[in-house]
Amino acid sequence: MTVYPLIIHLGSFMITGFGIMMMVGFLMAGWVIQKDLRRRGFGPVYAEHIIVAGVVGGVLGAKLWFVALYQDPAQLFSRGGLVWYGGLIGGAVAVLFNGWRKHVPTRLTLELSAPALALGHSLGRLGCFLIQDDYGVPTSLPWAMRFPEGYPPTTAAALQRFGVEVPANVAPTDVLAVHPTQLYEVVALMFIFWLLWRLKTHNRAMGWLFGLYLVAAGVERFLIELLRAKDDRFLGPLTLAQAASVVVLVLGVALMARWQQKDDFEIPKEATVLTEGTVGSG
Repeated sequence: MTVYPLIIHLGSFMITGFGIMMMVGFLMAGWVIQKDLRRRGFGPVYAEHIIVAGVVGGVLGAKLWFVALYQDPAQLFSRGGLVWYGGLIGGAVAVLFNGWRKHVPTRLTLELSAPALALGHSLGRLGCFLIQDDYGVPTSLPWAMRFPEGYPPTTAAALQRFGVEVPANVAPTDVLAVHPTQLYEVVALMFIFWLLWRLKTHNRAMGWLFGLYLVAAGVERFLIELLRAKDDRFLGPLTLAQAASVVVLVLGVALMARWQQKDDFEIPKEATVLTEGTVGSG
């Protein structure tokens, strides 16, 4: 199957499928957080704080990770060059700092963010498919896809630059069929979102759900990297993302163990942002 990227040209302005889905991902994440806030008896306004901080910190963190990885400062101002783990770290720092500034307990912010992160990430990966980057290695499976105008295209030459072995009789300009790993992640992350949303009423300590998210996301990313066409295998057979996945997985297990038993959890009266938007609030 041959697939082309979704790009809309409005004069000199260009809108990509990735940009569209990135926006949709943040909006849907905010909607999910609002629903959870209302379920807990809070107002919806804090969701806006989380999303705005997540956008700013996430995009900056994703860019800085890419720049550090490839030692190319020019990528800081390019349209591409976004790395998920950089975005996760940058977004987490910004969201948690804003929550601290608003006197919202860190564990509540983490709990609210867990399902939203999985959903937003899934929609973002759909955007990667629409712009056709972050694809996998060549395969002959029936659902394999060719991306002749991908970022970069799945030509033999481009795949070889990722360290992928290509048969000698294949011309550098030949477009090869590859694993659509973006779609694999869409499905896996949607399942993780479904699982986290089902467990949002768990009977464990506040924050436990975020630990579960880290475990699931770490396992998912580690496995998907086995099929990805990558050029960052700086740690022997492991990619940098796989090394980060192991760290995330271990952290998630530690948080789940720490918050396994339900404990007393109180919202400080200074956290007035949680009451904004409720009936009778000023």
